[in-house]
Amino acid sequence: MKAMKKQALGRGLSALLKDPENDIKSVEDKNADKVVGNIIELELDAIEINPFQPRTNFNEESLRELSTSIKELGVIQPITVRKMDYNKYQLISGERRLRASKLAGLTHIPAYIRIANDNDSLVMALVENIQRHDLDPIEIALSYQRLMDEIQLTQEQMSDRVGKKRSTIANYLRLLKLDPVIQTGIRDGFISMGHGRAIINIEDLDAQADIYHKIVSENLSVRETEALVKSYHEGTPAPALPENKTGAAASFEVPNDERLLMTSFFGAKVDVKVDAKGKGKITIPFRSEEDFNRILKLIKG
Repeated sequence: MKAMKKQALGRGLSALLKDPENDIKSVEDKNADKVVGNIIELELDAIEINPFQPRTNFNEESLRELSTSIKELGVIQPITVRKMDYNKYQLISGERRLRASKLAGLTHIPAYIRIANDNDSLVMALVENIQRHDLDPIEIALSYQRLMDEIQLTQEQMSDRVGKKRSTIANYLRLLKLDPVIQTGIRDGFISMGHGRAIINIEDLDAQADIYHKIVSENLSVRETEALVKSYHEGTPAPALPENKTGAAASFEVPNDERLLMTSFFGAKVDVKVDAKGKGKITIPFRSEEDFNRILKLIKG
């Protein structure tokens, strides 16, 4: 019964907002206290995507799962929007819930109403997403950089805004100095942020690319990458990689070019291991059923 009253209240406030004589544009307007900060049922068609949204990748399988949950249980956590014009709203946070609700065939969604200027909206969107969603390291770095550029924040000020240590923010921002190919590798999961932090200590982009290809083709750990970068700076030969699990040298080596070719072909970090008898295995990772079917289609030709 309590949930039904809350739902009815949201519908009632929605009707209030659609009354031209009650068009609320600021917190000083009549009835603003009834709307701002409250949960209101809004039409999906009245909500536009926030241009400040830092997330650029949305996993389709995850969206479908969320859509199924919404069909069964409804939208449990309201989205947050800001009022733009008469019956027009811009999303501040909750784009996954908005997209999944559309997939579920809903016409309305519960939303918190905010009245904010562009800078407030940008800060709210970035902080909300950084705190609540699993953005990849490059998306997080781009979000921090956008805050610095558009609102003229220092790293210290940004640290206060997002609740992160200044050193943490600095480590993310340094990733943007990597070669674009390496940034893409981090986003796609071929290498980790730890690998990227090691590579960034090399200024020459060509040298960065060489080490990146070596990491991917030879499946180097972060510690092995750090040793490789150290040897580069010292001008010494690259440290020998550990022997394989058999404790003996492999009977043959798969050339780096061929490893990279497989990685490029499958769009995934292919791992090749060979034992002392010449036997081995090729491992092709996949992230979802959709990704598995994509790789299977490539194998079948």
